[in-house]
Amino acid sequence: MSKFFVDPSAVMGAHIYMENREDLHHLGKVLRGRPGMEIDISDGDCWEYKTVLEELTEDCATLKIIDKQKFATEPVTRVTLYQGIPKAAKMETVIQKTVEMGVDTIVPVFMERTVVVEKGNFGKKLDRWQKISAEAVKQCKRGIIPRVTESYDFDRMLAELADYDMVICPYENEEGLTIKDYLRGVPAAGKSGRDVPPDGPAAGQEGEKSAQASSCPAPQARRIGLIIGPEGGFSDGEVARLKAAGAATVTLGKTILRTETAGLAALAMIMYELEL
Repeated sequence: MSKFFVDPSAVMGAHIYMENREDLHHLGKVLRGRPGMEIDISDGDCWEYKTVLEELTEDCATLKIIDKQKFATEPVTRVTLYQGIPKAAKMETVIQKTVEMGVDTIVPVFMERTVVVEKGNFGKKLDRWQKISAEAVKQCKRGIIPRVTESYDFDRMLAELADYDMVICPYENEEGLTIKDYLRGVPAAGKSGRDVPPDGPAAGQEGEKSAQASSCPAPQARRIGLIIGPEGGFSDGEVARLKAAGAATVTLGKTILRTETAGLAALAMIMYELEL
């Protein structure tokens, strides 16, 4: 069954009136919509509708509501992905796959080691990225279209981090705290393969590990910031500033993941721990 998105104002009584030109073209020319066809509609805010097409013209599709339900496919956990902007088509892959996985918002961020240079054409990129988000939503039948925001610099991103229940920063040089331990609120020491050696940790490591572990939030946190570095990773200065702003640096495993893989892997782990 096909799914379309409308503004809540398009819902009037027992009917929905769809007027978006691209949607009408897709419904009429691609799907060959005819009266009686069942169509799923989302208002992108709270409600999903099962409808039947009553009339289709060049300017409007009239849909009769046969069922109305609150979103059933949206995760309770709202994850904002702050993605260090990668080059070429990698950002498109990041958007498509994280939308399928349940991301709420995607924020492109210019970081110290970002290779991409702003040449005044970012508006066109954002339009395309938002379209990719919308297409991914229709494929996986989510209730909302995740927003891809305008690009941020590092300082602007840091200013927002206090708004989250937890901020997670996968970091290739982190060895003491796994994302699993952080999400479960369990200190890293004493977990499988990560016990403290009998003669104790190296000088300076114990304090740093315990400081992060003691601040581990409970699993019920529902607004999460996820920060992924660009191809070259984070600089030492950026990591220091992230920690000072309350971000937890975590490891995703024994291998180093590409920037287009790290966000998807971390998001999958978050959804597994907090949603399933």
